[in-house]
Amino acid sequence: MESTARTLPVASDLTLASQDGRVVLVTGATGGLGREIALACARSGATVVLHGRVVRKLEDLYDEITAEKLPEPVILPLDLAHAEAADFATAASALTTQLGRLDAIVHTAALLGSLGPLEHQSFDNWLALLRVNVAAPMGLTRIMMPLLAQAPDAAVVFTLDSRGQEPRAYWGGYAVTKAGVAALARELADEWENRPNLRVNAVVPGPIRSPLRRQSHPGEDSSALPAPEALAPLYLHLIAGQSKADSDALIDAQAWLAGSPCVSSLRP
Repeated sequence: MESTARTLPVASDLTLASQDGRVVLVTGATGGLGREIALACARSGATVVLHGRVVRKLEDLYDEITAEKLPEPVILPLDLAHAEAADFATAASALTTQLGRLDAIVHTAALLGSLGPLEHQSFDNWLALLRVNVAAPMGLTRIMMPLLAQAPDAAVVFTLDSRGQEPRAYWGGYAVTKAGVAALARELADEWENRPNLRVNAVVPGPIRSPLRRQSHPGEDSSALPAPEALAPLYLHLIAGQSKADSDALIDAQAWLAGSPCVSSLRP
C-alpha cells in the first residue's frame, strides 16, 4: 500500500448495520471466503443469493443457513466459465421476480488456472480465466444495476489479489485477469462518484486459509494464515455500515488485520 494509506477500525469497532430486509448476492459462495461472507450476511439478517457452480455444495450451504433459522437464502447455480449474457439476464429477471430488490453484490468467485511459463499455458484456459475473473463480474454487475440503483444504499465489493496488483513471473492469466478486475473496480468507482446511494470497494485478502491458496501453494503450512472468517467483519462493513464518503476504497486486508494503515483510494 502507499504511504498515504488510511487506517480502519479493528473488527470489533467497525460499523456494521443490520441487514434485515436486505438482499446480498455472493458469487463463489461455496468457496472459503465466499462461504464465510454468505454466512455472516445471513446471520446479520440478509437474504443471501448463493452463487456457485456445484449444486450439491450450494444445497449444503443452504441447509446450513436454514438450520440456524436465518432468512431463507436463494440458490443461483451458474458456471461462470461458460455463462453467456443471456444467463446473467435470466438471473436478474429471477431475482426481480422472486425478491424484488438487490442491495449488494460481493464478488469472490475466482479461477486460478495453471501456473507456469507463458509458453506452457493454454489459450483456452486463458479464455476461461477471462470469463470467470473479469467478464462475469462485469456481466453480473451490469445486469443488476437497475436493481442496485433502486436500493437506498447499495454496495458492490470486488475481491482482488496481490498478484494482480503486482504481477510476477509464472502467475499467467490469473494475475492478468485479477489486474483486469481491479481496473473494472476503479472504473465503476469513478462512474458512481456522484451517485449517493451506490458504493464501490475492493479488498485484497492476501494469504488466507482458502481452497484457492491451497491450489497455488500446495506445500505450504497454512496453520499460521488467517482463517477466512477473520475477514467477514470487513466485508460486512463494506456491504452495510460504510458511509458514501468512505467508499471507493482499496483495502489491504492483511494490513487491516495487523492494525496498520490499509486503505487507499480506488480513484487516485
